[in-house]
Amino acid sequence: MCDCVYAMLLFVLFVGAFGAEEDTALCEMLGSPEFPLLSGEGDITIGGAFSIHSQISEPPLSFTDAPEPFTCSRLNLREFRFAQTMIFAIKEINNSSSLLPNISIGYKVFDSCGSTLASTRAVMGLMNGQERFLGKTCSIQSSVHAIIGASESSSTIVMLQSSGIFQIPVISHFATCACLSNIKEYPSFFRIIPSDYYQSRALAKLMKHFGWTWVGTVRSDNDYGNNGMATFITAARQEGVCIEYSEAISRTDPSGQVAKVVRVIQSGSARVLVAFLAQGEMDVLLEEALKQNLTGLQWVGSESWITAGHLATKRYSRVLTGSLGFTIRKTKITGLREFLLQINPSQDPHNNLLREFWQATFGCSFQSSLHGQTLCSGSERLLDINNPFTDVSELRISNNVYKAVYAVAHAMHNMLKCGQSGDAVNQRCIWKDDFEPKQVVKHLQGVNFTLQSGERVYFDGNGDPPAFYELVNWQRNQAGDTVFVALGSYDASLPNGKQFTMNGINTTWAAKSPKRPLSVCSESCLPGFRQAVIKGKPICCFSCIACAAGEISNSSNSAECSRCPLEYWSNEDHSQCVPKVIEFLSYGETLGALLTAFSLFGACLTLAVSWVFFRFRHTPLVKANNSKLSFLLLFSLTLCFLCSLTFIGQPSEWSCMLRHTAFGITFALCMSCILAKTIAVVIAFKAKRPANTVTQCSAQLQRTSVLSYTLPQVLVCVLWLTLAPPFPYKNTAYVTERIILECDLGSPIGFWAVLGYIGLLAVLCFILAFLARKLPDNFNEAKFITFSMLIFCAVWITFIPAYVSSPGKFTVAVEIFAILCSSFGLLFCIFAPKCYILMLKPERNTKKHMMRRNQLK
Repeated sequence: MCDCVYAMLLFVLFVGAFGAEEDTALCEMLGSPEFPLLSGEGDITIGGAFSIHSQISEPPLSFTDAPEPFTCSRLNLREFRFAQTMIFAIKEINNSSSLLPNISIGYKVFDSCGSTLASTRAVMGLMNGQERFLGKTCSIQSSVHAIIGASESSSTIVMLQSSGIFQIPVISHFATCACLSNIKEYPSFFRIIPSDYYQSRALAKLMKHFGWTWVGTVRSDNDYGNNGMATFITAARQEGVCIEYSEAISRTDPSGQVAKVVRVIQSGSARVLVAFLAQGEMDVLLEEALKQNLTGLQWVGSESWITAGHLATKRYSRVLTGSLGFTIRKTKITGLREFLLQINPSQDPHNNLLREFWQATFGCSFQSSLHGQTLCSGSERLLDINNPFTDVSELRISNNVYKAVYAVAHAMHNMLKCGQSGDAVNQRCIWKDDFEPKQVVKHLQGVNFTLQSGERVYFDGNGDPPAFYELVNWQRNQAGDTVFVALGSYDASLPNGKQFTMNGINTTWAAKSPKRPLSVCSESCLPGFRQAVIKGKPICCFSCIACAAGEISNSSNSAECSRCPLEYWSNEDHSQCVPKVIEFLSYGETLGALLTAFSLFGACLTLAVSWVFFRFRHTPLVKANNSKLSFLLLFSLTLCFLCSLTFIGQPSEWSCMLRHTAFGITFALCMSCILAKTIAVVIAFKAKRPANTVTQCSAQLQRTSVLSYTLPQVLVCVLWLTLAPPFPYKNTAYVTERIILECDLGSPIGFWAVLGYIGLLAVLCFILAFLARKLPDNFNEAKFITFSMLIFCAVWITFIPAYVSSPGKFTVAVEIFAILCSSFGLLFCIFAPKCYILMLKPERNTKKHMMRRNQLK
């Protein structure tokens, strides 16, 4: 609030000075003029705003009295180096014969103190100059033609709010806020450092690359930190990274507030901390982190502090060792170190800034009255000092200042048409006294040049440079000093997916751990499991749920399980699909072996009965039972037993057609034989005239009857096989985890027609036999047939619901069971009593015994 009020006050004074009425005798500046800390004369003047001091004492505002001037303290040697780099570049250009050959560049350097309040004062001083009286009008031009600075985004925004009105170009070397890329709001702004939009996205990709999905964040409570962190959080969410906490601090916060932030960081479960902090906030946070012994965290920093040499000391090493972060490329500026080492208060004895720098560097004082301090002689050697001012091993931001000065010089060179006079000997510039700042802005937009180091400098439509970063890691060299090792790079100009690359260099991790730290809310889900979001928590916090049957996940942390193809099923671990088990009734399993054994036993037993009948074929009992028809019936029963074997084994095209047709024809033959036998019995014992009986019961007629009863079944089977034959079918619908290999009926009508015809013959046999059930006891064939048909019908009536409801291979087993039961029923009911007499009661196997009916009459 104080910053804004003071800024508005100065702005009103400024506008009031320039907006005075024309009838005023002289245009006079209200208030005291501001004087630069460093200055030099020239035809063109470039302004500079740097945070030469990092602390400001703000006076109280009463709104009744004029505010007292604020003071800046705590010299920032790194920022002082930036200012001297600007002066070095200007002097280098002034000594050049190819760039602005007959034009000299002057400079004015102001202190922004890392504060918006001081930045407002600095930009006013740069635009107004030091003259109190400006003449009869206030339409005088700005005292500077371009401004380099400031080092903070918030300070730069404040400067642009004033300078932008007059379209004075501002070229920043360190303001990275993505908000400054708004060309409509800041049309006169340019910068040498890329926007935080790209850095934030690069940091999000870094999190994904190392598998850190659960991170904490801390930011500067200003435009730089708030905008940069907002972009990072958005990009992190797109990469599947979750934020556990997001804290903000300011260098002016009370110590209790900073301590609270450190406690939040320490109590968090995230092992990675993304620090989007300016150097001032980083200094404050580190001091409190040391007090609370905050160690073991993997720090990931922004370009503001990640290569700050004063932080890479042994004091902070146990906190920051292994830090990672993106920064711009470093380079070497030839002659800069020698220039810096020549700085001495004797160059300008009245310059307080040079005296303060000297005293801070050597710990001495130019005032002999101060007790306990060494008196500065001015002959001390900077060559013997190693501090952020003299350290030129990591020239990154200093190089930005250097490029910014050259960008202004090239824009001026093009605007003044230097070297375009046609005189090859005198490469001169055409000076203009009345050029406006917007002309400089226009030529800055078209700047495109290459420095001696090979770096190309140009701006895009938003005034931004190309975004290229180096990924640096804090490592220790053999001497035990912290060095910044480049591990990879991020180039925003490349296609997505190729922007982030690693060099393959070994990484130093937090707390000198040999392994990469793990920072996740939940442990990874193994293959065979899927993530399930926990209600009320971020998506990175999840539980692992096993995939359902028939589903798999073949990678870690799968968001969902995928279903296996139709003929595949999940393995035991649910990690891959394997072919389903093919199920059919085989000879090798117990059920198949038992049914095979019963089938063969039934066939053998039938053959044994046939042998008995053949042995006793000349006896009265066999003759009385129509031996030829009995042998045909036994033959058909043998086929009935054997046809069940076609139902066992892997179904094939031929076996599917054979099993149903063989079953239908053999049972039709069997029923035809029984029906013919039943008719013969009924006719024989119901006839009143023997002559007719002989004709009607002839063998030829019985054989014709059997053939005529069987032929319709044969025709049905032929039609069935011709129109829609049975075929092998993989049934995956009934049991999902297995494939039931079965024979599809092809045409259910054909199957039920075959089964219905057999049932029709059985019913006819049962009815006729029932009508003849009261035959003499010594020849009760009709009773045996009646009982056998009763069993046969009962079996097949029970078979229908069992067949329909049986699952898988048990459907086939039920059908085989029905075939065997009905076949054994026919065999035992019809032939067992006769075999009993033939084998055990031969005395009853006589013609006399067979003719006992006549004796009873």
